[in-house]
Amino acid sequence: MLTSTMVKSHALRSGADIVGIASADRFAELPARYNPLSAFPEAKSVVVLGFRLFRGLYRGMKAGTQYASFSMMGYAGNKWVFQPVTLWRFCTIFEDAGYEASPIPDNFPWSNLDGINPDEMGQDFIDVNPSFYGKDSSQFSRPVKDDGRPAPDIYFQMRLAAYCAGMGEIGDSGVFLTPEFGPRQMFAVVLTDAELDPDPLYAGGLCDHCGLCVAKCPGCAISATEKVSVKIAGRELSWNKLDFAKCSVAYHGGGEKSHNPFMVTEKDQVGFNQQPYTAARNYKLSPIVWSGRALGGMEGCHQACMAHLEERGVLKNTFNKAFGDC
Repeated sequence: MLTSTMVKSHALRSGADIVGIASADRFAELPARYNPLSAFPEAKSVVVLGFRLFRGLYRGMKAGTQYASFSMMGYAGNKWVFQPVTLWRFCTIFEDAGYEASPIPDNFPWSNLDGINPDEMGQDFIDVNPSFYGKDSSQFSRPVKDDGRPAPDIYFQMRLAAYCAGMGEIGDSGVFLTPEFGPRQMFAVVLTDAELDPDPLYAGGLCDHCGLCVAKCPGCAISATEKVSVKIAGRELSWNKLDFAKCSVAYHGGGEKSHNPFMVTEKDQVGFNQQPYTAARNYKLSPIVWSGRALGGMEGCHQACMAHLEERGVLKNTFNKAFGDC
C-alpha cells in the first residue's frame, strides 16, 4: 500500500524540489473545464510537484545583458524537458503498486481556448492573445458527448493545484509563492486513484501586500485596486487583477516602462508593443518575440517579489548575498 511519505520521497528522488498532496474533493468548486478531475473523474488524490527556477537565471535579465538562459534553462527547459523526464520516473511508483497515474506537465493545451476570459486566468495564461483566440465557440474543439463534459483540452491552473496541495499561497501579483522559493518555481500535476493523506492548506503570510509587484511591472499590468477572486478548497482566494494584454506585451519585451535592449528602432517599438503571435510576428525581431523569451525580465512579479521576500527572511532557500548585491 502506498503512503504519502513514500510518494513524496519518490517525487524528490525523481527530480522534484518540493511536493504536496491534495485530496480530490478540494477541487469540487471549480467549473468542469478548469477542473483537473475532468480528465480523471476516478482520481482520489492530486500530487503536485514543484521545480525551482534557479536564482541565477534572473541575473542576466537584471543586468540587461543575457536573456536566453531563463528560457532555455528555466521556463522552456523546465516545462518541456525536466518536468516530463521527472514525471516519467515518478509515475512508476503508482503503476508498480497497481494504481493509475495521469501525469500533466505545465504545458498549456491550445485546443480549447474558446470563451475563456484571459483576465480571469492571470499569469498562467500569459502566452495567449485574447484579441485572436476565444472568438469562435466552434473553432478548435467540441465535447465528445452532450452530458456536461467540457471540450478538450481542459485547462486548469497549476497555481490552484499547488494551493490545494498546501504548497504556498497566491500573491497579489497572481504568482504562486512558496516558503521555499518565493515566486521562482513551476509546477506539474499527477492525478491518481491512490488515496493518499493530503497536506493541510498553507496558513499564509508570505505576501505582505508591499506593492512592489505593481510598482515594478514594466507593463503596468497589475492593478493596485481591483481584485479577482476564485472559490476553491472551501475558501475564497483573491489577487490583484491583471491586465492581460499589458502583461502579455510586457512579458515579451514591450510595455510602458520597458527596458528591452532588442527594441532598437521605431518599428521594433511598434512590434514589441502589439499583442504577440499576430501582428508582432511581422516585424524584423519576430523570432525573439515568437520564441516567448521573458524579455520583460518579470521585474515586478518575480524579481522584486523575490528580493523583498528574501529581505524579510521568510524563505527557506537562502543565499550568501542579497539579490541586489550579487
